[in-house]
Amino acid sequence: MDMIARFQFKWILLLVSIGLLAGCGNMRAKMTVSSMRPIMDKMNIAVNKNSDVELVKDAMPASLVQMDGFLEADPENEDLLLRAAEANGGYAFLFLMDTDKPRARKLYQKSKDYALRVLLKNSDFQEAFTKSEDEFTSALKTFDKDDVRALFLAANNWLSWIGLSHADDTKALTDLPKVEAIMNRVVELDDTFNYGCVHAMLGSYLASRPVMLGGNPKEADWHFKQAFEISDSKYLMWKYLYAKFYAVQIQDQELFVKTLQEVISSPENLLPEKNFVNEAARMKSKALLAEVDEFF
Repeated sequence: MDMIARFQFKWILLLVSIGLLAGCGNMRAKMTVSSMRPIMDKMNIAVNKNSDVELVKDAMPASLVQMDGFLEADPENEDLLLRAAEANGGYAFLFLMDTDKPRARKLYQKSKDYALRVLLKNSDFQEAFTKSEDEFTSALKTFDKDDVRALFLAANNWLSWIGLSHADDTKALTDLPKVEAIMNRVVELDDTFNYGCVHAMLGSYLASRPVMLGGNPKEADWHFKQAFEISDSKYLMWKYLYAKFYAVQIQDQELFVKTLQEVISSPENLLPEKNFVNEAARMKSKALLAEVDEFF
């Protein structure tokens, strides 16, 4: 039995235990969930090191359901909320965005809400959440570097949810200034977080929008270059996004092909602790390159 399967088996046993403990009181169930944190940490390491994308893809749905079960037992567990936000959003991006957009949007909304549940524990942010853009932005100043993970997950999943909204969904579009404010706060607090992910997100955002609606290819290119520098160009998903959004926006077919080929031809174990996401980037780059004629 491989490591992922072993951890899944333990998680299933834990869910059964939580169900039995629920009748004995919520406190015992919460303590049981909390005690699983070291195992979940090991599970995360094992998944990230695994280069078999299909194996992880097949395992992830069960893990998402398991996390929902844990949250039923301990709904205010911040670590678990952020794990669930990351996992649901990651699954939507890697495996649903290109094949099942309605389902991906539901997972993005779920992920956004999980991350926001953590941020809304901040009373200043909670009070300003539905108020003016200036008040919202001011409340973000009350967060510090320890909050970067929650801020990034909220912004990333919120932005992805908006991106899959219908063109006539004006409510979703009016949320964009808030998402931009969160992204800018992450840059202020720690732009190196997770290999420069906030720069890759800003680069994708600025490159994907028409100039008349706030797009800025030059600034997008700068953000992508920052992400490349921070990650030493070893986190391949940033190159995939660079090709998909920036190269397409400026209609540079040569750059598009060159960048995707760099991802595809990159050596295995380029970044061992992120083998899974790099192999997923390779897989997505092959599929995107095959569609080159649709973009140029």
